[in-house]
Amino acid sequence: MCGIGVKTRVRWQGDVRFEGESGSGHRVLIDGAPEHGGGNAGMRPMEMLLMGAAACTAFDVVLILGKSRQTIVDCVVDADATRAPTDPKVFTHIALRFTVTGHDLDRAAVERAVALSKEKYCSATIMLGKTATIEATIELVEAARDAKPPRANMR
Repeated sequence: MCGIGVKTRVRWQGDVRFEGESGSGHRVLIDGAPEHGGGNAGMRPMEMLLMGAAACTAFDVVLILGKSRQTIVDCVVDADATRAPTDPKVFTHIALRFTVTGHDLDRAAVERAVALSKEKYCSATIMLGKTATIEATIELVEAARDAKPPRANMR
């Protein structure tokens, strides 16, 4: 096998509840909707997929803007998806709303970062783009003078 390996393990917890563990050792509870026998105790698998895509593109945008010397203090990606009405009910449309807060942000730099993520770097949205149209909108917010980015290490 060539390429970069990624591992995960999902263990059945009863009904339609599962515990997922990433190769890096992080765990998450996954559960189905009550109408499918779930107890609403965790995220749905498709919610996790959409969240992963939003986090992947946010990761790219933050890194690209940092390299572009943009001073950002917050980056939020709200993602909404529409699924096909019949099985396998893939995503058919995804709307990503980027809200980037910073000091004197250059709109062109933010637009470039979002475009680079969508077209070149974000493996999650590029894969999902095989079945879904993906649209991105951007809102820039001027940060308060004393606003600083979140701390990276919260251990």
